[in-house]
Amino acid sequence: MQYNHISVLQSEIIDGLNIKPDGYYADGTLGGGGHSLMIAKKLSPEGKLIAIDQDEFAHTYSKDAFGSFPNVYFIKNNFSNIHSILDELYIDKISGMILDLGVSSFQLDDGERGFSYNHDALLDMRMDKKQKLTAYEVVNSYSEDRLAEIIYNYGEENWAKRIAEFIAAKRREHPIETTFQLVNIIKSAIPKKAREDGPHPAKRTFQSIRIEVNKELEVLEQAIADIIDRLEVSGRLCIITFHSLEDRIVKNTFKRLENPCTCPPRLPLCACSNKAQIEIITKKPITPSEEELDKNHRSRSAKLRIAEKL
Repeated sequence: MQYNHISVLQSEIIDGLNIKPDGYYADGTLGGGGHSLMIAKKLSPEGKLIAIDQDEFAHTYSKDAFGSFPNVYFIKNNFSNIHSILDELYIDKISGMILDLGVSSFQLDDGERGFSYNHDALLDMRMDKKQKLTAYEVVNSYSEDRLAEIIYNYGEENWAKRIAEFIAAKRREHPIETTFQLVNIIKSAIPKKAREDGPHPAKRTFQSIRIEVNKELEVLEQAIADIIDRLEVSGRLCIITFHSLEDRIVKNTFKRLENPCTCPPRLPLCACSNKAQIEIITKKPITPSEEELDKNHRSRSAKLRIAEKL
């Protein structure tokens, strides 16, 4: 199958990394390889790129494009394990790293993966096919209250409680096995008038289940701190998010690392001695241009935040 993968905010990422030709860079979310390839093209023979993804297919899909760039390490792992990844490569510090926290086009377009509400497939949604937890287990074995909590918190879905009720009722009749079965349940749970405007009615629920299956938000805050720890001075971390929960975590973590003082506000001088680790380069997130939005509708919710190590 052919995939039309377009990496978002490509020029903004390259500008934001401020690439040194002989630097060591990491792409924590290789995906379709678009960002990684652009970084590799900027590197001299002395530079290195560490291309990380927990999805085996990301490596299969992307590797062929890097034939002329020998200084690329392909690592099947999760970016949250950046310490062990770099330790195993005997790399102390890196000059920059990117995270693109969206689902890659080839994951959405591959009907067998179960990520998309537009393709009928078994409920799966695993980034790492070796892990045990799948969307099937979440939908069929989580309690109704837990499902409602996940759909509301991770999907910001106003109809979360009703959707969870409908899922629980339907699975008492028979297991919910496919994406289209789940889509039909979601549509039946949301009143017709509420489905007339806005995104696909299943979008928020599918997003929330995917986040739960892959534990995407649980690792993010600590991963940011760990990555900053492995950056050299003036090294940069660029993060693209696609929904408000991720963006809020990135924004607040950057703020905490830029201003780590824990002293009570009434103290005239800082007494905790906590020092700033980063400078936030993007006071407001960078969003796609109108031109990019016209070419790639999947970029419409993308936000890029950049921090520099002090």
